[in-house]
Amino acid sequence: MVDLMKKLARMDVDMSGEERHLFSVGFKNTIGAKRASWRILSSLEQKVTTGEQAGGMINDYRKKVEDELRMVCNEILSIIAIHCLPLANSGENIVFFYKMKGDYYRYLAEFSTGTEKKAAADQSLVAYQHAMVVASTELSPVHPIRLGLALNFSVFFYEIMNCHERACQVAKQAFDEATAEINSMGVEGYNDSTLMMQLLKDNLTLWTSELTGGESSKDNDLDMEG
Repeated sequence: MVDLMKKLARMDVDMSGEERHLFSVGFKNTIGAKRASWRILSSLEQKVTTGEQAGGMINDYRKKVEDELRMVCNEILSIIAIHCLPLANSGENIVFFYKMKGDYYRYLAEFSTGTEKKAAADQSLVAYQHAMVVASTELSPVHPIRLGLALNFSVFFYEIMNCHERACQVAKQAFDEATAEINSMGVEGYNDSTLMMQLLKDNLTLWTSELTGGESSKDNDLDMEG
């Protein structure tokens, strides 16, 4: 599926909503498994006593997973920059692909260190900010792509930048604006939006609780568009 979506992107056409969805999901499935593996390995590595043979094996395998993550992220970022953003004509597509750009730089920042981490975080921040500016004028507060953007941008602030207060501000503003919109227009037809709103609410609850216990925040890396 990923190979087919690469070919689609390289045809240099502005994607339809369905094409965009398949393009995003194909890469999410690939990157999601590798991110999960990296988290497990990192957790195991922290529990191993220094000098243990197992620790060296885990470290080597973690680095291998990081190389694979770096390769996938850089490939999709290149495709977005060359084939997707230049062809994006609608506000919806522009927001979608800048959000996706922010996401994949965020994934790079998750495991990178030093100057590499800072560079990835800076690129992610710029992409998310650009997407937010366009979304604020082009998409309704209840639009699932706008909500998904706010969700992931807030996770970026919380987990990558360690700006917990800013993360809560972004998530709460998006949730409150969407709630007001739905209350005035009704909830029918907003299934994807209500799911995103629930994720925003879950994170706000998690982040403001004293009993978070180091749980991971929820982003919208789900088998759906957004």
